[in-house]
Amino acid sequence: MLVQLSIRDIVLIDRLDLAFQPGLSVLTGETGAGKSILLDSLSLALGGRGDGGLVRHGEDKGQVTAVFDLPGAHPLRTFLRNNSIDDDGDVIFRRVQSADGRTRAFVNDQPVSVQLMREAGTKLVEIHGQHDDRALVDTEAHRLLLDAFAGLTEECEALAALYKTWKDSSRELKSHRAKVEAAAREADYIRASVEELEKLSPVDGEEEELAEKRARMMKVERVASDISEASDFLNGSASPVPHIASLVRRLERKSQEAPGLLEETVQALDEALDRLSDAQNLVESALRRTEFDPKELERVEERLFALRAASRKYSVPVTGLPALAAKMAADLTDLDQGEEKLKRLEEREKENAVVFLTAARALSDKRRGAGASLAEAVMAELPALKLERARFMVEVTADEKDATASGIDRVEFHVQTNPGTRPGPIMKVASGGELSRFLLALKVALADRGSAPTLVFDEIDTGVGGAVADAIGQRLKRLSSRVQVLSVTHAPQVAARANTHLLIAKGPVEGGDGRIATRVSTMAEDERREEIARMLAGASITEEARAAAAKLLAGEG
Repeated sequence: MLVQLSIRDIVLIDRLDLAFQPGLSVLTGETGAGKSILLDSLSLALGGRGDGGLVRHGEDKGQVTAVFDLPGAHPLRTFLRNNSIDDDGDVIFRRVQSADGRTRAFVNDQPVSVQLMREAGTKLVEIHGQHDDRALVDTEAHRLLLDAFAGLTEECEALAALYKTWKDSSRELKSHRAKVEAAAREADYIRASVEELEKLSPVDGEEEELAEKRARMMKVERVASDISEASDFLNGSASPVPHIASLVRRLERKSQEAPGLLEETVQALDEALDRLSDAQNLVESALRRTEFDPKELERVEERLFALRAASRKYSVPVTGLPALAAKMAADLTDLDQGEEKLKRLEEREKENAVVFLTAARALSDKRRGAGASLAEAVMAELPALKLERARFMVEVTADEKDATASGIDRVEFHVQTNPGTRPGPIMKVASGGELSRFLLALKVALADRGSAPTLVFDEIDTGVGGAVADAIGQRLKRLSSRVQVLSVTHAPQVAARANTHLLIAKGPVEGGDGRIATRVSTMAEDERREEIARMLAGASITEEARAAAAKLLAGEG
């Protein structure tokens, strides 16, 4: 329930802190005292439309804070947790309105969007008046109210799960059918592509590996060519070794004829022959180590060029060829086995539709039965509200072609305000005053089902006489035993039923600067009697009015 409302610098309110109690609280006061400002402020705190004109004249910004005491199992706490908002302790809504029109929203001191604040606020407070009967505008709200009255919430959740299963199978069927049809249109191309890609058999990472191997082999090829040339020179027919060896033998023979002349030359040439022999061995060893095979390089290049050609043909990177091959193979499988799978999906979709529709029809029957019971309960409240000639009807229309997660039903509240007139949708047929009384009767019939924990009624007793006002007061009192009720009223019969009576008045701001501000005070019993007497008698309060007020407060009026 709402436990506190704090308002700072909103229209005529400079500073106001209100504490609220369980039960029925009424707000009374002279016309223009600021009752509507309180409701506008509460609406602002719950995510209502912001307006820079709400800020008190001369101030840069205004602020409204609403504090709620909720049980641990209240759905709003789950909603807050699902949106990563701390929900420990009281739930605090705060809205800051700037004079330039901008607003900021906070829930439990965490910044939130106005949309989230508004959605959260609908779970806590309903504000109803002659021109703001939001619970009766949307036919979806009618269905939710009927389901709450009949206790069908769990069945609705189960039906929504069946609907999801059905629609998921429908989407899968649609997707597979489109895939099979597309594959059939490109059957020859897909089949040829699959054969080509299967023959190519691309492997993840193959291009990079081949490119590195090719670069390495090309480097080896260049080195091996030079080593082979050196080997041919040292070991081939043009090798200088035999010539040097022959020359050494001749010089050795000549050295015997001229001692001391050629010995050093022969020794140097011998050493050169040794070095050349070493060089021959080393060159041969290096040539063997290169182990270069031109055919292997050719095979690597052919594979690499084939992969890149396929990449260009299918407009995918080489790294995407394995995935493309798998996809095309799957498409071909779908094409080859598509009709069989399509048949299975069609059967499953049909089965899911039957399961959903069977449950939806059963729920529809329960709604029609509950609709009659709800209409009867509302009708029982109408005579005392001076709507004894009116009829309230719950129209449940089933159309399986328009099935949704909530079922096959369109639920709409219809009324007939006078005999002989044509019944019609409640929002089109009922006047403002009638609409608010229908709403009250509906809320009483629903008890605390399908209702926010705090209900606010804005002058729903306008234009009714004493007996009807008393009937409204009685019903507001009954409602307040199950939910918190706040009512702005001009009817003394309603005010007399309150657990808490708040008086709204205007007066000068302390400090003597001539400004006027709205003040709200909680009245004691004798103050209540005087206020109710004023509501009965007008500006001049008589003893008769005071006596009548006392009788109302005593429950005798």
